[in-house]
Amino acid sequence: MLYLVPTPLGNLKDITLRSLEVLQSVDVILCEDTRTSSKLLNHYQIQKPLSPYHQHNEHKIVPHLIEQMLAGKTFALITDAGTPAISDPAFLLVRACIKSEIKVECLPGATAFVPALVNSGLPTNSFVFEGFLPLKKGRQTKLKQLALEERTIIIYESPMRLVKSLEEFATYFGATRLCSVTRELTKMFEENKRGTLQEVAEYYKQKGVKGEIVIIIAGKE
Repeated sequence: MLYLVPTPLGNLKDITLRSLEVLQSVDVILCEDTRTSSKLLNHYQIQKPLSPYHQHNEHKIVPHLIEQMLAGKTFALITDAGTPAISDPAFLLVRACIKSEIKVECLPGATAFVPALVNSGLPTNSFVFEGFLPLKKGRQTKLKQLALEERTIIIYESPMRLVKSLEEFATYFGATRLCSVTRELTKMFEENKRGTLQEVAEYYKQKGVKGEIVIIIAGKE
């Protein structure tokens, strides 16, 4: 079978006891970066074979993994941080497992957009998760669509593109649209900056930005 196991966003204590039990029990752990995952596994003294599984090799190795699971092996899939398949590889493998009638189980755990959304102070009853927006092709079309979205909007962004994206959102959504930027979740320098798109863009223009970024934007009134 296949277990999908969420891993901490930063603080290594943010992993469930059940996740640790599963990682101890499987035959192989699939991971994005063996160096990153080894830090977590070594911290909890988990010694299991690690095998790379990422966006550059998933198409190639999925059939081989299915063969191994059909032969009786149990795998766990983890990412560098957060829940597999949420802006990280997993979908292709899960779909192939279901097609081959291999049991799939996803454990509950860390996902960056949930605490960012709750912390934002914006409506949480209805929202749309967009992950990373297209960088070029289709970006303008997507921005025009989102400008009309009435639900709270959740977007992932890199620190290098944060200011430019906030300025784009201000152009398409209106400079006074409320937003919240969360970065470095669960880490020492965690920050939640709230205000209008224009205010938050100006703030990060003056201040350098590092870490993983979650942008929460109010829906159209």
